[in-house]
Amino acid sequence: QVQLVESGGGLVQPGGSLRLSCAASGITFSMYDMGWYRQAPGKQRELVATITRGGTSNYADFVKGRFTISRDNPKNTVSLQMNSLNPEDTAVYYCNADLLNVRKYWGQGTQVTVSS
Repeated sequence: QVQLVESGGGLVQPGGSLRLSCAASGITFSMYDMGWYRQAPGKQRELVATITRGGTSNYADFVKGRFTISRDNPKNTVSLQMNSLNPEDTAVYYCNADLLNVRKYWGQGTQVTVSS
């Protein structure tokens, strides 16, 4: 059974930081491209950042310079360090595992709220 379990969400003030983590099980983690997506109320889910199985990262323009994605293959985890958060970053953040667009898995999501 494949499981992606996100953690690290919460309430943070504007300008603050959070670190999200996603623990994967039931897959050969090193074979998968991993990503973080988010969905704000009333909006479509959008890509935040991805990291390939080879370690190449890609970011949405709105998070470049603020967020950093990383992976730890021995621990089967992918993380998202989020700095300089603003209220527009408020959303449910989802972890995604993608095997060559053939197999895709999603976590249940973790809420990030940026508010004073």
